[in-house]
Amino acid sequence: MSKKNPEYDFKWCPGCGDFGVRRAIELAMINRLEETGKPMENNVVVAGIGCSGNLVHLLEGPQPYGIHGIHGRALPIALGVKMAQPGLNVLVVAGDGDFLSIGGEHIAPQAARNLNICAVVMDNGVYGLTKGQSSPTTLQGTVTSSTPFGKIETKANPLELYLTYGVSFIASGFSGQPRPLSLLIKQGMEHPGFSIVHVQSPCTTYNDTFIELKGDLKNGIQPALWDVPEDHDTSDHLAARALLQQGGVPVGVIYKDTHRPSLDQSVEATWEKAQPKSVEQLMEAFVF
Repeated sequence: MSKKNPEYDFKWCPGCGDFGVRRAIELAMINRLEETGKPMENNVVVAGIGCSGNLVHLLEGPQPYGIHGIHGRALPIALGVKMAQPGLNVLVVAGDGDFLSIGGEHIAPQAARNLNICAVVMDNGVYGLTKGQSSPTTLQGTVTSSTPFGKIETKANPLELYLTYGVSFIASGFSGQPRPLSLLIKQGMEHPGFSIVHVQSPCTTYNDTFIELKGDLKNGIQPALWDVPEDHDTSDHLAARALLQQGGVPVGVIYKDTHRPSLDQSVEATWEKAQPKSVEQLMEAFVF
């Protein structure tokens, strides 16, 4: 709830990882505002359906524009916004079910276009808003409300998927580290192309993985999270692929390609080739 929206309350469970993601996005946008001098309204947040949809209501002061779309279609909506107003900073917020399941068909086309937006994906390995059904990132064999005898499908590896599709900026973060996460999101927003920041954001109600991620050495549980080495070459596709084979959850920038033109640049180049015809040329086209 905020002073600007006193009637609105965040429908998140206590301890939900999405609170940390919300704070990280808020910090990233404030830092961008301070560096660029552009108003908060220069930002547009597009959401699909799920717990992540609450992120269209971010700040108590000036707010970015928020568009609460339909399930799995945040990327097509973001494409429309960016094509209409290329100067806007467009941020997609989505959950693993929304983005990777019904919305999965839209990732590869935007990667091929190199759409100049940043997508922040909150992965809790479950459909939280609709009461705990299995999602693409749920572990195989897990018993959920939609898989009472265990999930049949294998767990998807989103980071490998993004790399295969050709996403030009890929980062991995953790909701329990909002300030480092804000830096990753800021890098994603600044990248001239399609950026995805994939965040481990545990669901405290249906799939609480905080201990597995952070570890509990007293009880012999090693943390799944580990920092990407400082000497990792983010421009090397093979190095990024090798990094993802190490298991666990890397935290940091996995891959970054700054050589490909963004969709904005490709469209501008096409416009230069498509010279408008004069009135005389248009009239002559009707002469038989």
